[in-house]
Amino acid sequence: MSHRSHLFSLRICHAFREACLSGGYGLASFRRDLIAGLTVGIIAIPLAMALAIASGVAPQHGLYTAIIGGFVIALCGGSRLSISGPTAAFVVLLYPLANQYGLSGLLLATLGAGLILILMASLRLGRFIEYIPEPVTLGFTAGIAVVIATLQINDLLGLGIENLSGHYFEKLAQLAGGLAGFHWPSLLLAVFTLSVLVLWPRLKLPVPGHLPALVLATLAAFVMNQAGMQLDTIGSRFSYLLPDGTAGFGIPPLLPRFEWPWLNGEAGAAGVSFNWQLLRDLLPAAFAIAMLGAIESLLCAVVLDGMTGKRHSANSELLGQGIGNVITPFFGGITATAALARSAANYRAGAVSPVAAMIHALVVLAALILLSHILAYLPMSAMAALLLMVAWNMSEAPKAVHLLKTAPRADILVFLTCFSLTVALDMVIAITAGILLSAILFVKQMAEMTRLSDISQHPKLVDRQLPLAWSVFKINGPLFFAAADRIFGELSMLCEKNKGFILYLDGVTILDAGGLSALNKLISQCTKQQTQILIADLQFQPLRTLARAGIQPIPGVLSFHPSLAHALQSLDAAPQAEQATLQAG
Repeated sequence: MSHRSHLFSLRICHAFREACLSGGYGLASFRRDLIAGLTVGIIAIPLAMALAIASGVAPQHGLYTAIIGGFVIALCGGSRLSISGPTAAFVVLLYPLANQYGLSGLLLATLGAGLILILMASLRLGRFIEYIPEPVTLGFTAGIAVVIATLQINDLLGLGIENLSGHYFEKLAQLAGGLAGFHWPSLLLAVFTLSVLVLWPRLKLPVPGHLPALVLATLAAFVMNQAGMQLDTIGSRFSYLLPDGTAGFGIPPLLPRFEWPWLNGEAGAAGVSFNWQLLRDLLPAAFAIAMLGAIESLLCAVVLDGMTGKRHSANSELLGQGIGNVITPFFGGITATAALARSAANYRAGAVSPVAAMIHALVVLAALILLSHILAYLPMSAMAALLLMVAWNMSEAPKAVHLLKTAPRADILVFLTCFSLTVALDMVIAITAGILLSAILFVKQMAEMTRLSDISQHPKLVDRQLPLAWSVFKINGPLFFAAADRIFGELSMLCEKNKGFILYLDGVTILDAGGLSALNKLISQCTKQQTQILIADLQFQPLRTLARAGIQPIPGVLSFHPSLAHALQSLDAAPQAEQATLQAG
């Protein structure tokens, strides 16, 4: 089981120990990590701010998340090259929380999610990520992408709607009602930003496209504002209070400071009242955040394993994510998890250990302190365009289209269910319904694979003449609750017509409690009808199940044989008088 030890191991700082403390890490490795950390840190700065804004909080909270969460998770986690911070997947969960409970409620939910992740790691649940079907993950990520894209319409068109609340269709109604406030300079700048984002990769330069796109958009916005077009920027949208009570605009050039999450109100607003009712209200959201965080971080780790040839420790990664999300809210950071795009960029930049992710966090910290006055000039419509591109990349539209064209109908149904429920209702409902539907359809498919065949006339398997009113049946597939009733129901109909039959079970690998119950019903019916059953060639698991249940041979009704040939020979050994009676009968 050593090749699967990564699924069961659990220790704090697993990846850091493996990469840096077990030997082989030297100055050359540190240089590679330094370059990668600088690269990814620069990439993370605008993304962290944009995702915080999309989540309904001020941009500095995204930077705090990348700084604290990015450093702590890299140090404590189980994946060598994962970069953690705010991600697009959480927007659909965090935005309603921020609207209803404010920043303090969101931070409390993140703290609760961190504790749940630690509990999941302690229970060694990391290995269960491999049981989530791809149509489920594709469905809810595509649904999240649609919701994120919809939330950007407000800033893309400069509608000026303060809060988009309610479910998805209520948000659409609000956006439709606000179209009268359409601001064409915002749309023009957004289209310009999107054009740079789309066209930049064709230049095949090592600089990621969103950096020049935002730089050019900021310069364009400055010129347009000077011309009186009044474009909204981070500096005009967000404000903060300094320790001396004076107000500032944009992003505060201050280190993240410790504060109780429930008291941390944004821009001087009061926190929430910490009580058990609030905890009960936030628990479902915390559970949803934890589940999504586990899925996102472990899927990212799996992808990185494929790139690097290394193995992550699933439970150690959950532990690191949990510790990070427990500590981060005390410093104003929102939910953090592994970000696949930034992690892939980290690998491509030459990273070899978690040190790169720690350096990335320090780069973001330096930007917060040194560049906050420059970051305040970033236009909101350009940030919305960036998030629109993030949503497109997250949707994995080509993969989703391929699934719709080529996958079985059951997988398409699961995908459409998860997608629709994520958009229309709630991501937690979508994932739960998707997994349950996948399980039901899987059971149906497995049940259909179990078949009953009459091989009485098969010359290779049955090499002799059977007595009159005798048959040989072969069962292929698992005899579990969903299949056994059908199979043994078909056999029970033969009790009235046959003197006896042989059940050839070499193709049956599983017999569960439902299958055992159906077999007992068949035996009871055959006893009443005086029909003999010869069971041949039982495999290990069915044999063990029958032995535990105390199923014993019944003279004249039920017998067990090690092989089909042995069962056939037992028929030949029957008294000649009985054979004659059978033939005459």
